[in-house]
Amino acid sequence: MGRQTISTFKVRDSIAIITIDNPPQNMLPDPVFIDPELIKRCFADDKIKGIVIAGKGRHFSAGADMERLRFLALDENRFMARLRDGKELLDSIEALPIPSIAAIEGACFGGGLEIALACHIRVCARNAILAFPEVNHGLMPGMGGTVRLPGFIGYGKALEAVLSGDIIGAERALEIGLADHLAPAKETLDFSLQLMKKMVADRPIEVIRSIVHSLNNSRTMAASEAMEEETRMFCRLAGKLNG
Repeated sequence: MGRQTISTFKVRDSIAIITIDNPPQNMLPDPVFIDPELIKRCFADDKIKGIVIAGKGRHFSAGADMERLRFLALDENRFMARLRDGKELLDSIEALPIPSIAAIEGACFGGGLEIALACHIRVCARNAILAFPEVNHGLMPGMGGTVRLPGFIGYGKALEAVLSGDIIGAERALEIGLADHLAPAKETLDFSLQLMKKMVADRPIEVIRSIVHSLNNSRTMAASEAMEEETRMFCRLAGKLNG
């Protein structure tokens, strides 16, 4: 029951590229799809200014490998621990002080969609399809999907999407706020890298981290606390203008 990470990690032009590499559908055999130490590196390495997550080939990720899931579920306690590890991984991606983009081609289902929701921005190919199909297997999202989804599309649409298991096309995803950009098929990674470069290429890492950290605070702190922290970071940056 050893952990099976199935992603690659490389850095290009100050951007970390994580590729879910389990073709053809990039199924997830384990909730921890990449070594958490690589995400920690993105917190600590000032040379990394952003992260793009993509799938190898035609699909982002079609979600959990059901055969593997059934096997893991035989030991409920260990399965719960593994799911907690997966949630912690996605929480750490969401909390990154640098921007993250999910470059979505093809199918983005279940656990794959939960990975995408943990990213700050979602770029969908025009042929991308997104869904939480767990209900069709007598299940529900298990790594934060029901918690994050309403924040993007509202409670009612989230309830409908999860209980119906219906597939959402790319244009509909953009319309309801599930996607932020559309790109031509097979070009989402290039589009995402160009978008990331536009945001971070000429920006000092401290400015990037301060802005992303402040925006993250808006979701995790009371408004008064987030504003106080924003002011503190602004003053710290301003104090360096004369240095």
